[in-house]
Amino acid sequence: MQRRGSFLFTLTACLIFSGCVAERTNEPNNNLASPLPSATESPSPEKNRASSTQSLTLPVLDAFFADDSFAGTLKTRLQLTDEQVAKLKDLAHSETAKLNEDNAGTEERESSTARAAASEKIGALIGPEKTGQLAELVGELWNSSAGEAADKTTPAPNTIPKDSRIVVNIPAYRMDVFDSGRLIKSYKVGIGYPEFPLPIGSRKAQVIIFNPTWTPPDEPWVAKMKNVAVGEKVAAGSKLNPLGPIKIPIGGPSLIHGGKSPAKLGTFASHGCVGLTTPQVQDFAKLLAQLGGAELTDAELADYARSKTQTKQVKLEHSVPVELRYETIVVEDGKLHIYRDVYDQGSNTEDKLRAVLEANGVRLEDLTEAERTQALEALAQMSDRSAGGDSKESPSASPAPKSTSSADRSPNSNKRMTAVAKNQKEIVIEIGALNGKGYPAPVAFDTGSGKTRSTVGPPGKRETP
Repeated sequence: MQRRGSFLFTLTACLIFSGCVAERTNEPNNNLASPLPSATESPSPEKNRASSTQSLTLPVLDAFFADDSFAGTLKTRLQLTDEQVAKLKDLAHSETAKLNEDNAGTEERESSTARAAASEKIGALIGPEKTGQLAELVGELWNSSAGEAADKTTPAPNTIPKDSRIVVNIPAYRMDVFDSGRLIKSYKVGIGYPEFPLPIGSRKAQVIIFNPTWTPPDEPWVAKMKNVAVGEKVAAGSKLNPLGPIKIPIGGPSLIHGGKSPAKLGTFASHGCVGLTTPQVQDFAKLLAQLGGAELTDAELADYARSKTQTKQVKLEHSVPVELRYETIVVEDGKLHIYRDVYDQGSNTEDKLRAVLEANGVRLEDLTEAERTQALEALAQMSDRSAGGDSKESPSASPAPKSTSSADRSPNSNKRMTAVAKNQKEIVIEIGALNGKGYPAPVAFDTGSGKTRSTVGPPGKRETP
């Protein structure tokens, strides 16, 4: 047990230097929160196994190889040989070098393609059984809560917190701040690349770090950077520092941090981190300090902003929960929002739609024929399963009833939905039975443009990043 604890502590420290990335650079964590929990020795329940194996891509594996002791764990836990481990490490490193972050999200099903490629290439080296075991190990470490065992329970859909916490819904590119169960502020954010997904689960924020330094990792993309050398610390406030003026460690290799351009919000923009612009992260830091019982005045914020070369830490009196959700079906303020399945988790299904509706006291059968048709078609369209999509590689929602053709509908029913744009991120549907129900709409929505909005936009429209 002592050896495993030592490995996990070291792994966390090494992931610090291969964590999330801004633009074309990799970002460290310097995480002061608790180290990553150990992966369970016994297999996870079958219902949780699928979610725990959705993280194995070669870039994610490359991040774990930043710690030499990870190789030892593969030898003891998976009984891999020295040769197999060496080949795995070379494979992960070489594939990471091929990442084109500028084009992230432009191709269909990038996450599932990356996972399939990882499974195929790793399987050729160590066989399918060991590949499955490796996927579970990496998934448990990547998605586990910081400092505690991973939560194996499935929370109710669209749960509204009753306490003070941060909620990030990944497919919505949205972060919410709750104070004693009341939503007080919303932010539009950037999320992890398809090949390096943002983790899912409960984390903790315990410290706010102003003007962080950055140590470039020994990774392929660092070699492409000008005036940056592996292992040589980049000073706080430097234009070469991708972390921006503030970072908040949230466990493992993940951060909430600034330094993003407004154009990066609402897009894939990091290696497993939540990205904000500089004004956003400054505003968020003040709210987080208040939730955590720390005093952080406007004068102090201004002083930290002026003293760009001096790293300062503000420790919270008590940790603030950070909940990373993956919900593509959300009842929000009386409307049904269906978001694109950005990490190809197979989450836009009829079963999940039913669960979300029933959590709000509505059955799918309670919807009008037109509403049901719109909802089911939206599930397919936001899963790339509509006309022209590939329905063989993803679990699909039940098809719309045969009576939904234009010839069979009543004169008052809506026309069949037109095809959505390839880059459309959500479909919003008015549902009469949901009036007054659901998760709250954004409050003082900070989109990074310098202005705030109270709502995302009219039904059926998306907010352009």
